[in-house]
Amino acid sequence: MSIWDERACGGICMMDMRIINDITDFIFLEDIPAGQGTEKGDSAGEAGHGEGMRSAAEADVIFIPGGSYPELPERAAQLWKAGYAPYVVPSGRYSITIGRFAGVKSKVEKYGKAYATECEFYTDVLQINGVAPDCIFQEDEAQFTAENARFSRRLLDAKGLHPKKAIICCKAYHSRRCLMYYQLCFPDTEFLIAPVSGKVTRENWYRTEAGLQRVLGELARLGTQFTPEHTPEMAEAMKLG
Repeated sequence: MSIWDERACGGICMMDMRIINDITDFIFLEDIPAGQGTEKGDSAGEAGHGEGMRSAAEADVIFIPGGSYPELPERAAQLWKAGYAPYVVPSGRYSITIGRFAGVKSKVEKYGKAYATECEFYTDVLQINGVAPDCIFQEDEAQFTAENARFSRRLLDAKGLHPKKAIICCKAYHSRRCLMYYQLCFPDTEFLIAPVSGKVTRENWYRTEAGLQRVLGELARLGTQFTPEHTPEMAEAMKLG
């Protein structure tokens, strides 16, 4: 029986809510204030790149870890048009567990093409939503989150770009793990998170089996993936420490 099972305990008790709140605050990160970089924001989606009000969150680059949902590159495009950063780095080949691009998971009527990689898909969404092609740096080899960060670093190093501040557009429940991997690969960069919520949100994750699996799965990965044996960047960081 799960401590989060309302049917079993007749409502979530105070102790359960404290645990839920701790997990929620750890997993779900929102560094960019709500309403900024969205269609409801002050300038996003309306002004062209470099026009309008620039935010305190102005950065050097926007990273998008791979996936199958267009909402992530759509959010990145809104941030780019609002002047948050001059470049966008979509990253991803396809999931290592599937071995092919999984296909577009939402808004198929708008983005229903046959894409070979997550990066190709994200790039198409970015361009459809107004991002200039020469401002998109494509990384199309990564097959999991650690590689999204690692290969994006390799790409920017090759271009001579060393961001002082960067934004990560990712799924809301994925934000902590994304942040940790990108921090490992870009130790001198300040990061802001632009989370995109789908069905699993900080308000409802513990109320469904799917939400529990997603969020508690993230906790498990944070405990098993960030070891010197599995993450070369962690081993290097420990040597330096």
